[in-house]
Amino acid sequence: MLPVKDMQRARRFYEEQLGLEAQGLRPDGKFIYRCGGTALALFPKAEGTKAEHTALSFRVADIAQAVAELQQRGVRFADYDLPGFKTVDHVCVLGSEKAAWFEDPEGNILCLHQDLD
Repeated sequence: MLPVKDMQRARRFYEEQLGLEAQGLRPDGKFIYRCGGTALALFPKAEGTKAEHTALSFRVADIAQAVAELQQRGVRFADYDLPGFKTVDHVCVLGSEKAAWFEDPEGNILCLHQDLD
């Protein structure tokens, strides 16, 4: 579940930019998306939230391809250049995975990750 200040703005992002499958509005105000074998719920929260951590991560088979596809849809990825934590083409290698971060329009920090074999 992710809090959103502006449901319409959030829905446009999750549907048009991320391409998630809309399941519909629930009587309690949550909007549900199908995401692989699970569901993602957006819920209205007037003050929103400001988490300093990743709220949600999507596993992808090819992170470079996924980043490129989302960039074409207008998603903006974060870049980092810190000791032991550096992105190259928006992607950072972290032990057994690669990861790339971006924010939704509501300020939720989201991630793509690819497991390394």
